[in-house]
Amino acid sequence: MTEHDRSTTIAPLPEPTESTPTTPRALTRAVWLLWLASLGVLAARLLTGVSWESGGVVAVDGLTVLLWVVVTFFSGIVHSYSRRCMAGSRDLPRFFTRVFGFTIAVLVLVAADHVALFGAAWLAMGLTMAALIGYANGWPQAQAAATLARRYFLASSGLLALALAVLAWTTGASTVSGIVAAVDTIPTVPWLVAVLALVGAAMIQSALVPFHSWLLSSMTAPTPASALMHAGFVNAGGVLLVRFAPVVALDSTVMLAIVIVGAASALLGKLLKTVQTDIKRKLGCSTVGQMGFMILQAGLGFFGAAITHLLLHGFYKAYQFLSAGDQVEQTAPTTASHPTDSGLVGVAVTVVTALAGGAVFAALTGKGTSLDTGLLLAGLVSLTTLHATRTAVKHRGLPTTVRYVVVPLIFLVAIAVYAAVYTAVTSLLAPLPLGSPPTDLTFVHGVVAAAFAAAYLVIETGVYKRSERLYVALLNAAQPPSGTLLTATEDYNEY
Repeated sequence: MTEHDRSTTIAPLPEPTESTPTTPRALTRAVWLLWLASLGVLAARLLTGVSWESGGVVAVDGLTVLLWVVVTFFSGIVHSYSRRCMAGSRDLPRFFTRVFGFTIAVLVLVAADHVALFGAAWLAMGLTMAALIGYANGWPQAQAAATLARRYFLASSGLLALALAVLAWTTGASTVSGIVAAVDTIPTVPWLVAVLALVGAAMIQSALVPFHSWLLSSMTAPTPASALMHAGFVNAGGVLLVRFAPVVALDSTVMLAIVIVGAASALLGKLLKTVQTDIKRKLGCSTVGQMGFMILQAGLGFFGAAITHLLLHGFYKAYQFLSAGDQVEQTAPTTASHPTDSGLVGVAVTVVTALAGGAVFAALTGKGTSLDTGLLLAGLVSLTTLHATRTAVKHRGLPTTVRYVVVPLIFLVAIAVYAAVYTAVTSLLAPLPLGSPPTDLTFVHGVVAAAFAAAYLVIETGVYKRSERLYVALLNAAQPPSGTLLTATEDYNEY
């Protein structure tokens, strides 16, 4: 984080002059107009419930209009913020053109029905983001990070192209909707190849372990670009799985494999975050964990929950990145330590609070009322939301007795909001074919639940700090390639 990033919240936005580039102002206005148009399309969708198609090229359904509204809103915030944050940067129009171009690529992707358009938008989205990561032309580390990201995104696009080609060839359909409708006609071997390619593409794009190094190397990107990346770009993996939900959910073994993949990234991302000292890298590791949780929800068959998590995480992470400068100021080195809740009373309060949150989620969504994967969903949502609440409150330095009251209150409100958004999203996505209903719990699901509980205890009790071997292993696992590492603070400040 540079001094430039930390000081931009104070300076007023300069008035345009004859020498001020007009591109930033024009594109900012354009993206906000797109947001207003998206709101109009969403209103029409809610009033009529009708989906629009255009000759097998695009299909505007509930998922499309929802993501249009969210993407344009995030992009509008980033555009507006960048006019101040990036003021004085070299070649400012180039930055805004890339951000706007990335926005258009995402809008096309979520509406694309023809497989060629879908694949082209996916590729364009990745290449544009790689260009944003390497925005500082004279910065070797930025160019190394951009090159690394570009390789990953090309690999992701290659896997997606393979999956689309196999699915189109075996079904005879050239559209995503046509492939989904003919999913039962796909032979086993081509189906397996396509599914593995789809999951691989989603894992790379969402920076799941072991493909997370491109994300942890991307700290060279300007802060607004990082916000757009963590709030929007990494969500593409979840969108991909939702679009092809009937294809992916055709076999329960594949769904279990997706659960394992998502759980591994969710747990490792949380643990990697605990050993970071840099605020942006903390947020990067957090994104790895959150994207893993999103993929985990898709693997459980709750694709609506995955979209819900995508949206809520996007709002949270965009705010976290755009306010990263303030967080640096607030987390200056100090000898004071935060109080803990490790006593019996603290454990009792935590358990009761978690159970109450799970009950609220189950009551509002209907998930978790029987012994199926819905129960695991309710438990994991409750556990992760409680951890996020405790972390936020812990840094406020409140007395332990006060936190015993504040944490449950905030947590129950947060879990209720999560459930309400989930219900609304599920209703909007209802006409879409989203795969299988909740299934019976298996041994794998039990292992995942136990792993989450164990990771929660490890983080809350600080066990990782007492084991040098574990601490160093986590620290090494979070290190990006050496070519993208900063060797001197002065080099960073120069850009």
